Amino acid sequence: MSDSGISHVEHTIEVDAPATDVYRLLAEVENWPRIFGPTIHVDHVERGARTERIRIWATANGAAKSWTSRRELDPEALRIDFRQEVSAPPVAAMGGAWIIEPVSEGACRVRLLHDYRAIDDAPEDLAWIEQAVDRNSRSELAALKANAEVVVGAADELMLSFQDSVRIDGSAKDVYDFLNEADRWTERLPHVAEVELTEQTPGLQVLTMETRAKDGSTHTTSSVRVCFPHERIVYKQTVLPALMTLHTGYWLLEEDGEGTVATSQHTVIINTANIRAILGESAGVAEARQYVQTALSTNSRATLGHAKDYAERRD
Repeated sequence: MSDSGISHVEHTIEVDAPATDVYRLLAEVENWPRIFGPTIHVDHVERGARTERIRIWATANGAAKSWTSRRELDPEALRIDFRQEVSAPPVAAMGGAWIIEPVSEGACRVRLLHDYRAIDDAPEDLAWIEQAVDRNSRSELAALKANAEVVVGAADELMLSFQDSVRIDGSAKDVYDFLNEADRWTERLPHVAEVELTEQTPGLQVLTMETRAKDGSTHTTSSVRVCFPHERIVYKQTVLPALMTLHTGYWLLEEDGEGTVATSQHTVIINTANIRAILGESAGVAEARQYVQTALSTNSRATLGHAKDYAERRD
């Protein structure tokens, strides 16, 4: 429906989980990159008891976008209203609400409302927004349902987070430059066979990379990276290796009086459907966790080592 150029749409889903648990998942935006496929990263700009301003980096119709939203949280009514303060073209304005309605003690209905308008009310832009809202809403509701209903113990077994750090006798800026200039990684990192980096919006990168394993095999991944000079680069893989259903991470640079501590962090969820095909019939989750951590840590430590050499030569 459209009213004065404003379109309204609603998506709903039934969730077999208590309404208060579902509300908590939606209220805690720091977990959104893990829960919602399109969400790359979320930062709090301001935070109060019931009002907050957040900046969101996400994909829409395959394109990386960023915007700032204000949220009003009402835990008693199980409702979160949101309104974009700074929208990304072609969106002129967008807002809506998450409404959680208890159906029983252990189940609820989630309604996701959107209202939006295109810049200059252009029909082609309105169609683009409609498609993006529909795709992302369906994806987010399905992901919310899956995360709310999952057995906690199983989720803990499949998820692992770890990090590797190195001390560098050099500046955070030089280390950041090495990590930020991923388009030069084929000449700087032996394990990178091919790379393509696009950055249509400063600080928002799409990185597609072919990585070479120890056995000589290669695999291709794509990531969206959010860059904060000269402190950190946060990323989420949008095209994943076969053993993962999620891979997020960051490069963190902490400068002190003696140099820089550079850290690579990973959060992964194991894809159980592919364990046996890749690791053999006798392999299970434990073997997959070890395999993934070893592979990612090996590449991270190699990248940190080359970044260390680069930064220390610069000094």
